[in-house]
Amino acid sequence: MGRLETGIKNGRLTPAEYGQNFSDLHPRLGDHEALVESDRCYFCYDAPCMTACPTSIDIPLFIRQISTGNPIGSAKTIFDQNILGGMCARVCPTEQLCEDVCVRNTAEERPVAIGRLQRYATDTAMAANKQFYSRAEPTGKTVAVVGAGPAGLACAHRLAVNGHAVVIYDAREKAGGLNEYGIATYKAVDDFAQQEVDYVLSIGGIEVRNGQMLGRDFTLAELSTRYDAVFLGLGLSGVNALRAEGEDLEGVEDAISYISDLRQAADKADVAIGRRVVVIGGGMTAIDVAVQAKLLGAEEVTICYRRGKEHMNASEWEQDLAASKGVMIRHWLAPKRIIERDGRVAGIEVEYTEMLEGRLAGTGDTGVIAADQVFKAIGQTFVASGLGALQMEAGRIATDAEGLTSIDGVWAGGDCIVGGDDLTVSAVAQGRDAAESINRKLAAVAHPAVAVA
Repeated sequence: MGRLETGIKNGRLTPAEYGQNFSDLHPRLGDHEALVESDRCYFCYDAPCMTACPTSIDIPLFIRQISTGNPIGSAKTIFDQNILGGMCARVCPTEQLCEDVCVRNTAEERPVAIGRLQRYATDTAMAANKQFYSRAEPTGKTVAVVGAGPAGLACAHRLAVNGHAVVIYDAREKAGGLNEYGIATYKAVDDFAQQEVDYVLSIGGIEVRNGQMLGRDFTLAELSTRYDAVFLGLGLSGVNALRAEGEDLEGVEDAISYISDLRQAADKADVAIGRRVVVIGGGMTAIDVAVQAKLLGAEEVTICYRRGKEHMNASEWEQDLAASKGVMIRHWLAPKRIIERDGRVAGIEVEYTEMLEGRLAGTGDTGVIAADQVFKAIGQTFVASGLGALQMEAGRIATDAEGLTSIDGVWAGGDCIVGGDDLTVSAVAQGRDAAESINRKLAAVAHPAVAVA
C-alpha cells in the first residue's frame, strides 16, 4: 500500500491556500487603529491589568505613550520589563491575563486590545532597529545559561546589561526555544522568533553555542567550575504517553514535534496531514495542532478531551478559534485503544467519562472515531541529565523565590522549575528576576562588605 491510501499526504492545497491559511492571525495595527484603540484605555491608577501581567509591564503608561504618538517610548516601557515583549504580544493568553481584568469589560464587555497595542509598539521599535540598552563596563564575571528559550534569553540579556559575559548553551540548531519550535505558525509569521533573538543578542556580550546538550556534552558540575554562575532554562522535553493500546502505530504522532516540524518547513505543502485527524488533549498545544491540521487541508479534525469544557487549559478564546476553523471539540472522552489496519491507524476507540465523588472515572460506554492520524497533546514532562545532586520536587527543579536552586551559584527558571506554568511571559519574568539575583550575588562577591568597628 502506498502512502496515499493511508489518508496521510502532503500538498492537499494550492500554494495560494497555504499562503492564506498561514498568514498572520492578527496583523499589526496601523497607526490610526492604534491611536483609536489606545484612546479606549482609562489609564487606571493601580491598574488591574498591570497586576495581572507576570512581567509587571506598566500597561497604562505604554498605552498612554501610544495615544500621545510615542510608540518608541512605549516600546521602551515594555522592554524594560519584558525584553521578549514582541513575541509575548503575539502568543501571550491576554484574554486570560491582562485583558480579562480590564475595566472596559464592565462598561462594554470588550477590553482594550492590550496585546495588539503591545505588538504595535514593539514592532515599531524593532522595525526602526531602535536599541534601548547598552552593556555596562565589563565586570570580568562569566555566566553560563543553559537553554536559549524565553527564560534563558531574558536572563542573558539582563546579565549583559549589567556587564557580565554570558555563554548560552542550547541543544537545538537555532536559539529561541519554545518561541522558535513550539508556537503555532500563524501566530508568529515572517521568522519573527529569529528576528527577536537577533534583537536580544545585539546588545553584545552574549555568545550562543548551539548543538550543546546538558548531560551529553557537559554537566552542571563542569559549568559550575568554569563559570561564576549558572542559569538553567531547560524547558520541557519529555512527552506524556497515552498509555493506550496501539500508541506506537504509524500515524500516531507527538503534537509538539509535529508543530516544530511545521514551523521549520520552508514550504508548508511539504508537510503531510491526514484526512481525518483526532487530537487527544485540552491545552494550547491541542488547539494549535488541531487548527493547523485544518489549515493544512485535513477534512475532519476532532479534539477529544477527557473532562468538560470548563476544565480545558486552553482559553475560551482559543477554543472558539478552533471551532471557527472547523475543528470539533468533544468533551468527556478518554482514549482507550488505537484501532489498527495494515499496521497503521484506522481509528480510535474512546470511553465516555464522568466525575464520580470528585474523581474522573470511565462509564464503560465506548465509541469509535474514524481517523488516519492521531496527535498526542496531553502535556510534557521535565527530562534532563547531568544535573548531579540538584534538588527536585514534583519532577521539576526546586528553587526559592529568586530562582536559586539547592546548589550555590546555580539558578533556574521557566517551565523546568516547580510552579512553571508553560507560558512564555512567565518564563521571561523568571529569567529576568534570576538575572537580577545573580547580579546582586556577583556584585557582592566583587565588593564584599567591610565590617565597621
